[in-house]
Amino acid sequence: MIETNDARANQVSRRAVINAPANEIFDLIANPHRHHELDGSGTVGENISGPQRVQLGDSFSTHMKQFGMKYRTTSTITLFEENRLIEWQVGKVARWRYELRAIDASTTEVTETWDVRHVPFAKMLYLTGMAGRNTKGIEATLRRLQERFGS
Repeated sequence: MIETNDARANQVSRRAVINAPANEIFDLIANPHRHHELDGSGTVGENISGPQRVQLGDSFSTHMKQFGMKYRTTSTITLFEENRLIEWQVGKVARWRYELRAIDASTTEVTETWDVRHVPFAKMLYLTGMAGRNTKGIEATLRRLQERFGS
């Protein structure tokens, strides 16, 4: 089950319970070369440059495709707590955050958030439908995690 968690303005969050230890999920998310494996939006490509496992302050670049257009983004890790929290900022726009909370040794609650609170033109992102598209992508990503780990 995917639950809504949109308590703050200019954020979209969803959470799901995944039948896997937090460290296994975190290892997957902390490797940008594997993001295409979990991306539910269909926008993340396989051609990634950057470290195999990121840390606070690291950057990575990703080939993307949206609306039939190919482009490249560069993201920087802005928050990092091993097995608990990872966030990256894409350019100067959105921040993507994953929060992991171990329920027990083999079950983890994962919350994914698209955050544009710091963006001066955040309202425009909502008016263009970006929030709705990202909501669907987040929900699909969490479902992919559940399927991957047999949740």
